[in-house]
Amino acid sequence: MFDLQQAFRVFDTKPWAAHLYVTEQCNLDCHYCNQFNNSIPHPAVADLKKWMDHIRKLGVTRLGLQGGEPLKHPDIVEIVRYAKSLGFCKVSMSTNGFLLDRQLLADLEAAGLDSLHISVDRMTPIASTRKSMKSILHKLYWFKDSKIKLNVSGVLFKETLDEMGQVVDTCLDLGIPVHARAVHDDLVHERTLRDPNASEPLLRFIEQQEELKRSGEKIHTSWNLLAYQKSMLQREPVEWTCVAGYKYFFVSSTGKFWLCSQVRTERHILEITREDLLSHNKKKSCQARCGVYCTVETSLFVHHPVQYLGREVANRLATRVSRLRGGGPKRIRDLAAAQ
Repeated sequence: MFDLQQAFRVFDTKPWAAHLYVTEQCNLDCHYCNQFNNSIPHPAVADLKKWMDHIRKLGVTRLGLQGGEPLKHPDIVEIVRYAKSLGFCKVSMSTNGFLLDRQLLADLEAAGLDSLHISVDRMTPIASTRKSMKSILHKLYWFKDSKIKLNVSGVLFKETLDEMGQVVDTCLDLGIPVHARAVHDDLVHERTLRDPNASEPLLRFIEQQEELKRSGEKIHTSWNLLAYQKSMLQREPVEWTCVAGYKYFFVSSTGKFWLCSQVRTERHILEITREDLLSHNKKKSCQARCGVYCTVETSLFVHHPVQYLGREVANRLATRVSRLRGGGPKRIRDLAAAQ
């Protein structure tokens, strides 16, 4: 979720956030994912440190550790500790949670990890995605006394729709921030994963999350991204300029500079300068109906800060009014029953 505490960064030309793939190996094989390759060895810690040094010198303040499955890297705790020593104001990690245990969670907390995003698509596993709540539910209770902020996210597509509501409700019942976002197409392998003729169920689920957020529930996404997804699914034009490769960029497990997870280059991160980054501050041919939501959100804020903040403030006020009135549905199951 977008951090309004760093809103001042909209006024400079330095990069804001970066994702670093600490490995491209993964213990799962979700059919929609193009961000794992088990044939690529884990990068050496010494190399990762050099890349993090350079990322920080470029001006990045928020670092996300990605995979593959980042917990597969045998030195993941040391990687987190070093990232925090460089002065990143926020170090986060995305994981499927399968390899997490109590000791590893304690070690990550001691190393300074700020937040952990666990990806869950369904209550029960299926062939296309084994990221199930059944597999990691007991681990969510470990965060009760942890300093690491936890949130759960899910990928929304036709094979997760039947159980995604239960995932959201389970997290809300436990007081855990959660969201589910529409799957994005695979530009790397030119696979269309989001059927333009079957958007209505996805749209309804986005609207249900919107209703829950308005009633004060912990839907972990911004109002701007909810509005963007609705427009995207309805094929309505959205005026924005992509900042991928400029304010927000990715670095692969081999040190390659990527504009985002789907747009990749062969240039090494150590060659990249601020001037290189600035050159990517422009509209891109692939940005129509883009589903790389971290870059979409940063782009919406950077180029339309007044509009972005206006929508967030107005909806937060509406949420307060709704909570004072004590009305509104509290769970996906309530919304489904009312339809």
